[in-house]
Amino acid sequence: MQLIDFIFELGVLFAVYGFLWGIFDIMIKALSAGRIRSVAEVYILRLIKYFFLVNVTFLFCFENNSSAMPELSKFIFAGLILLTYFVGKLQQNKTKSVFFNIAGRGMPNTQNNFNFSAEAMIIGVSLAVFILFWFSPEYAINPIAEWFREKTIAMEKAPVFGFIFKIVGFFFLLSLIFKMVNTVLFFLNGGRLKTPLHNNTGGDQLDNDDHFDDYEEV
Repeated sequence: MQLIDFIFELGVLFAVYGFLWGIFDIMIKALSAGRIRSVAEVYILRLIKYFFLVNVTFLFCFENNSSAMPELSKFIFAGLILLTYFVGKLQQNKTKSVFFNIAGRGMPNTQNNFNFSAEAMIIGVSLAVFILFWFSPEYAINPIAEWFREKTIAMEKAPVFGFIFKIVGFFFLLSLIFKMVNTVLFFLNGGRLKTPLHNNTGGDQLDNDDHFDDYEEV
């Protein structure tokens, strides 16, 4: 029961963080006046996004006293949940890349921003930072992460937004079970995502070195 409550609370945290990051991302898009992002911009922003998600998750685990789980257990389960979340995003971006390669052909001013190696590297770096925080927790304390943490708590306690994010946390709990199964299958399959479109594109569209803009669902 403690584990279920812990996953639910993390689901609410991820939902609020995604909402806040979505606002930040929209502001950047507005400032760029519709300019298509370069490959470097896409992955630098994604690395920053994952870094602070890891940072806020770590602070949540060890500043939240509502759970009676041991700290090591919270750290291990939070790491597994982060891995599942990141791999789920990677699979989602791969699927988007396949559809883009088919539907986006011939369309002007479009760019397929996806690179499997870059995605995997970002996930690896993010998880390495999470482990580093365990051995050196002082590095997890910084103004930006604290701001995200405070805003997350405030929005979670808000009457309307809090209720909405709690619903999202409930569905996160349900979807995590399926994502964990998909993550295991993903690694057993060697990191390759099979889709019905795979056999109709005349080759392996999934290992394309192009890229795809990361739109957060809020």
